[in-house]
Amino acid sequence: MTHLFDPPTPNLPEVPDSHHPETHHHKGEPDTVATPELPLDSQSVLRNPNFLSLWSGQVFSQIADKIFLVLVIAIVSTQFQHEGETISGWVSAVMVSFTIPAILFGSIAGVYVDRWNKKTVLVSSNILRGALVLSIPLLLWVTKNSFLPWGAPTGFWGLLCITFLVSTFTQFFTPAEQSAITLVVEKPKLLAANSLYTTTIMAALILGFALGEPLLALSDHLLPKIGQEILVGGSYLIAGLILILLKTGETKEDLHRDSFHLWNDIKEGLQYLKHKKTSLSALIQLICTFSIIAALTVLAVRLAEVMPEIKSEQFGFLLAVASLGMAIGAGIVAKLGDRCSRQTLALIGSLGMSAFLGMLAVFSDRFGLGLVAIAGTGIFAGLCVIPMQTVIQEETPEDVRGKVFGLQNNAVNIALSLPLSVAGIAESYFGLQKVIFVLSAIALATGLLTWYVARQLVEQ
Repeated sequence: MTHLFDPPTPNLPEVPDSHHPETHHHKGEPDTVATPELPLDSQSVLRNPNFLSLWSGQVFSQIADKIFLVLVIAIVSTQFQHEGETISGWVSAVMVSFTIPAILFGSIAGVYVDRWNKKTVLVSSNILRGALVLSIPLLLWVTKNSFLPWGAPTGFWGLLCITFLVSTFTQFFTPAEQSAITLVVEKPKLLAANSLYTTTIMAALILGFALGEPLLALSDHLLPKIGQEILVGGSYLIAGLILILLKTGETKEDLHRDSFHLWNDIKEGLQYLKHKKTSLSALIQLICTFSIIAALTVLAVRLAEVMPEIKSEQFGFLLAVASLGMAIGAGIVAKLGDRCSRQTLALIGSLGMSAFLGMLAVFSDRFGLGLVAIAGTGIFAGLCVIPMQTVIQEETPEDVRGKVFGLQNNAVNIALSLPLSVAGIAESYFGLQKVIFVLSAIALATGLLTWYVARQLVEQ
């Protein structure tokens, strides 16, 4: 029995052979003649020039994203923080201005992305973010020694506005990028594409944590007062220029510009997820996995504090290890992911995450064993995130992709935001070990849920 919201096979636009060198049709041959598939790995998808453009743009965009907050906090510490004053209040204001757009506009952006050309969104969002970052030196110069009526520095509030706008344009970039992947990559290679996509995000995280501050210091040394902004803003602009080369194959007929009703469109995305159980369970697992990652980001400070070998301010090292683990997990999925179902991979990932989180809870004050547990958690998190993201991409029809990816972006951003405030409070009340054990139980429960839903649908 076919349900109203069961998606048809995605009607991907036909792209000329020159855009997909791995597929060739000769005159006189039927379209159904299949050519041998390349190995399911990162090299095969990078042979696709359109995905190469998309991925190359992602590299520079992700690097800029991760270093942007380091830049803003560095400006706050040098321009606005007073001697002897704690920076926490300033940083909290920056984080709020960066987080609010994700919660407010995540779903709305996805609705608009459905009606806009994906290449246009990707290029313009990067160029606009680059221009905003490059405007920071002018803002600080114009507002120097200027204060608002309630006594706050004008430059700081201008910086918050720029942060808010950069985050807002990011909300449009993310669903457009997810939709573009499905347009330029053949369905059998989506898993490999998502593996490379996730690996790039993790590499950018490592770069941001480990090299962000030294890179900013070097750029400021080479070009005093403007070098840092040129590094970050220039990375956004380079991403935008690279993405001009992208060809998604979209036509005006592919864009859904008729009968635009914002809330109805958001409701349509929710109804689709409600009736497509595998996509809904995949989204739930993504949300829970990202919530665990966000909670560990907060708990990493406490972990660094209880490990005698490192100091609390060196918590970024622990996060870099977790990011490296996720990159390794992404590589494993790219090489071996075609040998079992998406749900099986996610179940293995959940079981592994649960086991290594339990290990981390037991050995939270042991540096060596703690690092092994953190790396293991990252590896198996990669086995959860990538297959579930691929399930959503494979099952979602083209006409609701922007809506669904926008809802996903919104939900994931909330999942990343709430634990930032809850995890620290829970740790202070219940202790580090108990909170990590709870995270272990959540990982296990969500993995079993996804596997159970998949089994029920198979039996039906």
